[in-house]
Amino acid sequence: MAESIPKSVAANKSPGGPRRVLAINGGSSSLKFAIYEAGEPLLRLVHGKFERIGETQSLLTIREEGKPPESRPVTASDLGVAGDLLIKWIESRFGTASLQGVGHRVVHGGPKHDLPARVTPELLADLHGITSFDPEHLPGEILVMEEFQSRFPALPQVACFDTTFHREMPRVARILPIPRRYEAKGVRRYGFHGISYTFLMEELGCLGDPAAGRGRVILAHLGSGASLAAVKNGKSIDTSMGFTPASGVPMGTRSGDLDPGLPAFLAKTEGMGAEAFNTMINFQSGLLGISETGSDMRDLTGREKEDVRAAEAVEFFCYQIRKWIGAYVAALGGLDTLVFAGGIGENSPVIRARICEGLGFAGIELDAGRNGSGAGVISVDSSRVSVRVIQTDEERMIARTTLRALNIVS
Repeated sequence: MAESIPKSVAANKSPGGPRRVLAINGGSSSLKFAIYEAGEPLLRLVHGKFERIGETQSLLTIREEGKPPESRPVTASDLGVAGDLLIKWIESRFGTASLQGVGHRVVHGGPKHDLPARVTPELLADLHGITSFDPEHLPGEILVMEEFQSRFPALPQVACFDTTFHREMPRVARILPIPRRYEAKGVRRYGFHGISYTFLMEELGCLGDPAAGRGRVILAHLGSGASLAAVKNGKSIDTSMGFTPASGVPMGTRSGDLDPGLPAFLAKTEGMGAEAFNTMINFQSGLLGISETGSDMRDLTGREKEDVRAAEAVEFFCYQIRKWIGAYVAALGGLDTLVFAGGIGENSPVIRARICEGLGFAGIELDAGRNGSGAGVISVDSSRVSVRVIQTDEERMIARTTLRALNIVS
């Protein structure tokens, strides 16, 4: 279990001054950030993103409220360097005196950390010890936390784990069918995208959907990374990602679930080792692997009439998502609300429609006009299942979690 955060760690800034929180969302080669003014609701002052981290030239885009976006090339060899550049920019633009805390998305907490936790040397040591659980994300996320700790040792930092939302999944959804001794080493299903799912459930409650508290909900976070979660009475009971974020449904460049005999086959026929296999399933598979041309769903749907590979990638994605929805209807014993989120889920009416084709048996009926216009509710009035589109906001959820953990807001 993660350590609790005592009330005494709340920042000791003047109560009359601005109270701000920085949210950091690190990926394998990107780093998104946002600064919020504490309050209800949170007021976003600025947000931005470092892209193509680790390449010859990275890109920093900053969007400050009320101003045109600003983009410029930067040199960022890893997420730690990007964190240093972010610190320098914040110091020059806002200063750090008003910062109450920094919240970090941490993809994997392993078996020990499953609640928001104060970033301490002990926590960082624990995370260093489990980088093998998620070598694509954890090392970079640790670098950013260490950079802030080094520069501002008195500034509270909070690790917000993507696995927290799924921590109470029933045991039958957590165990893996391998020798039991591996469970003692932390090998089990964890689930991810939990920060996004927490935000979506809170938004669902704000929209007055009764299923948020007492009902059956399927959340579909569909983007370059994609997963689904089955939620009953506000609790996750199952999710498509498991021990790592590479499992589950097909994604932009990640494979999703594969036959477990494939690594041995490729080792014998291709001489492929573990590192090469890991690279393949994380960066060369999914939509990119099937299409052989790209991982962006917008490009693939634009080419599918001329390129059979693009058409097969789109069809495979929609088919697999539809299968998982059907499986979760069974796990939930029915369905009250289906939520689409993420870059694809929020912005592609065509994909939403194709996923929902044939799901009338489950009570899912889309309204073509509503779906095409991107309405908040895209199902027909007579549909037994309410189908919604909600724009997720992981950075806002990180900020909320950080302020709550530091006892600055409830």
